[in-house]
Amino acid sequence: MKRLLISVLIIAVLLASGCISDKNAAIEKPTENISPMDAVPLIPREVFFGNPDKIAPYLSPDGTRISYLAPVDGVMNVWVGPADDPDLAEPVTNDTDRGIRSYFWAYTNEHILYTQDQAGEENWRVYSVTLETGETNDLTPFEGVRARIQAVSQEFPDEILIGLNDRDITTHDIYRLNITTGEKSLVMENEGSLEFTTDDEYNVRFAEPLTSDGGTEILKATEAGGWEPFMEIAMEDSLTTAITGFDKTGTILHMTDSRDRNTVAFVTLDITTGEQTLIAEDSRSDVSDSIIHPTEKTVQAVAFTYERKHWQIIDESIADDLAYLKTVADGDFEIVSRTLDDNYWMVAYNMDDGPVRYYRYDREEKSAKFLFTERTALESLSLAKMHPVVIKSRDGLDLVSYYTLPVGSDGDGDGRPDEPLPMVLLVHGGPWHRDSWGYNSLHQWLANRGYAVMSVNFRASRGFGKAFLNAGNQEWGGKVHDDLIDGVDWAVLEGIADPDRVAIMGISYGGYATLWGMTNTPDTFACGVDIAGPSNLITLLESFPSYWQASIEVFATRMGDHRTEEGRELLAERSPLNYVDQIEKPLLIGQGANDPRVKQAEADQIVQAMQDANIPVTYLLYTDEGHGFARPENILSFYAVTEAFLAEHLGGRYEPIGDDFEGSSITVPVGAEEVPSLAEAIAD
Repeated sequence: MKRLLISVLIIAVLLASGCISDKNAAIEKPTENISPMDAVPLIPREVFFGNPDKIAPYLSPDGTRISYLAPVDGVMNVWVGPADDPDLAEPVTNDTDRGIRSYFWAYTNEHILYTQDQAGEENWRVYSVTLETGETNDLTPFEGVRARIQAVSQEFPDEILIGLNDRDITTHDIYRLNITTGEKSLVMENEGSLEFTTDDEYNVRFAEPLTSDGGTEILKATEAGGWEPFMEIAMEDSLTTAITGFDKTGTILHMTDSRDRNTVAFVTLDITTGEQTLIAEDSRSDVSDSIIHPTEKTVQAVAFTYERKHWQIIDESIADDLAYLKTVADGDFEIVSRTLDDNYWMVAYNMDDGPVRYYRYDREEKSAKFLFTERTALESLSLAKMHPVVIKSRDGLDLVSYYTLPVGSDGDGDGRPDEPLPMVLLVHGGPWHRDSWGYNSLHQWLANRGYAVMSVNFRASRGFGKAFLNAGNQEWGGKVHDDLIDGVDWAVLEGIADPDRVAIMGISYGGYATLWGMTNTPDTFACGVDIAGPSNLITLLESFPSYWQASIEVFATRMGDHRTEEGRELLAERSPLNYVDQIEKPLLIGQGANDPRVKQAEADQIVQAMQDANIPVTYLLYTDEGHGFARPENILSFYAVTEAFLAEHLGGRYEPIGDDFEGSSITVPVGAEEVPSLAEAIAD
């Protein structure tokens, strides 16, 4: 009864604060026979997936001001205020559509620069905001052109380097761009390189064309204006070896490097002598972060992330700083911004059972002032812990994985639920990304609905050495998928998952894994949720955006070469579209109509094939989205449908769709009747 009373009080507090509505209180009304897990209040989707309160805070280079992203009339915009009083910040941008997701300070201290596309098509434009006047200037007002930031240097506060594919849509030329006037001048035409390395003087120092086998050739600029061979990176090292910058003199390269080793180390390379120096390494994991002095450009600390993030101190001058920061808050921390004089740092703490916390750290005083969390509504809620675990694959690889259990499901606190639970396997994208420990809105949302949640770093994931990454080459739908099944089998064996109630869900590669799981391991999964997943690997590669053509050899080597008969056979063999008749369980598909990477045709063709075979499917199409969903209205609508879908097939709790379609571009071309209340919500 004591636990019951606490639950009632929690609900009352949340109702009073506006964090949950009366409809949710009705859903979760406690009874004498309620289980501890069911006594936990249902947290509204809006709390997890609505706009955050404040994110991405940065200090201006001179340290006088702070910026962050926060909503203006429901759309994320940049706010700027005094560094010592963020509450006085005011919005300085006026995006009214998709919201700003990426921005930074110019070294003038008087300009904010940000990038934005239209409806998810990823033709990014660069915008400049003059803080004194409030004027916003579109610096790259070109239709069908994709801009990218090449370099920003304190040596030229009024200028940046950008790449534009305005001359040749497949490659980006380098331009010098004035952020006040918009005037640009050509620095170098791109003759087929994928990347360039520039220094603080805006000199183009290295070019990186791909080799025919998916490796990289690094060319060094000569004084005569040509190029000479400098370094060759083999295919097996091409995703794990890269130039990251220069020291202050411009003669020492900073690099992450996996050549002649397995895990990625941080090294420096003297350009004049060729001498390489090992700075930091870890036997189990790759470099995941670094701390570089803002003006001296010395390496001060390097981070590695296996199960959790840990720092190796290189420069003892910051040892006391890092020792102090460890005491400020729980969680894994990183420095997200520093002033040029290095007196102040912006520090973020990532927690697993709470929102990211931000502090302004005064180095002289050795004092960190708490500023805000990303989502205030989460601060007082009972959220779930994330458990790291290393699972052995069937062929002996270590799979660093993470699982989350619903609050109240683990009575004795041993990391295992009191009884097996319905489980959702969340598959990350890439596949050359990774899952990490920390706050995860999907884990928390699903756990709150009564599901165990599992994320497996399958082979091909970054962060665990090149052997692990390369073990996934040409294994889409093969050994990569075996790793996911091994994760599910482990969860069943450990009493975490009910084998009859496991769902698979993911975006991009995770969407592909969902389709592959539904077609090729149909007995494992009770249902699947695919977001922007390719259904035919041949049509995927043939429809890549033009600006990806320079990197096509990477995909051909690591997935299969669609230009050869042998490669097409492999890709066809690993394409879920060719196994549609094996789908036995319910499937939900979400897609953005403007996705330039995994085009709408990938969803259309598998939906059509399922219809032709009289196999039920629910298809959600968003007319103003690209690869994944950016607008909160669309995110909320998609997860409202997903929640009802999972509850129908796994038996968890769910919040009614309610008004979560308001403002969304959601359409349901097929299968509205397959999800409870979806047809009615669309009609309304």
